[in-house]
Amino acid sequence: MPTLSKLLERNRIWADDAAEKAPDFFTKLAKQQTPDYLWIGCSDSRIPANQIMGLAPGEVFVHRNIANMVVHTDMNLLSVLQYAIDLLKVKHVIVTGHYGCGGVKAAMRKEQYGLLDNWLQHIQDVESVHLDELAPLDEDARFDRMCELNVIRQADNLRRNPIIQNAWKRGQHLEIHTWIYCLTDGRLQPLQDVITGN
Repeated sequence: MPTLSKLLERNRIWADDAAEKAPDFFTKLAKQQTPDYLWIGCSDSRIPANQIMGLAPGEVFVHRNIANMVVHTDMNLLSVLQYAIDLLKVKHVIVTGHYGCGGVKAAMRKEQYGLLDNWLQHIQDVESVHLDELAPLDEDARFDRMCELNVIRQADNLRRNPIIQNAWKRGQHLEIHTWIYCLTDGRLQPLQDVITGN
């Protein structure tokens, strides 16, 4: 594992390289933030939003938490959501989960982890609603499907959120997307139709 001084050195190399390729890169980046996308994704270190979508810094506003959750009482998420929609005027909110999600797996194990149990309960609620669908599946398929169902539930939570509802009432163009990322091939796939205010 690199030391912190190595990380600072890597940052210097990256910054110098970016400035060499585009001398005005940081000047432009510092002057504006006008992303069209809000990404709500998992905190998993293997899924950097910008990189996997091929976007540069400044092109996506990002919120990450364990298992890409949209919890109605999460003030951090709600603050990010309101800022992205009301101030930045993003046009797309992308809820992105991933196969192999440790948060989903932990919820499915039904073990006790302490404070984390309160967070995982939301995922267990998703599982309990879909027991009939999940029961006939083998363990791997059930895990994969739970990762998908969790994304779909979180997008539904977004759809019902007052911040989103008010934007649609104002006539603001805003779409909700449900994507899943595959760690083994690096591909993003949509899970359902785009959700709009129409």
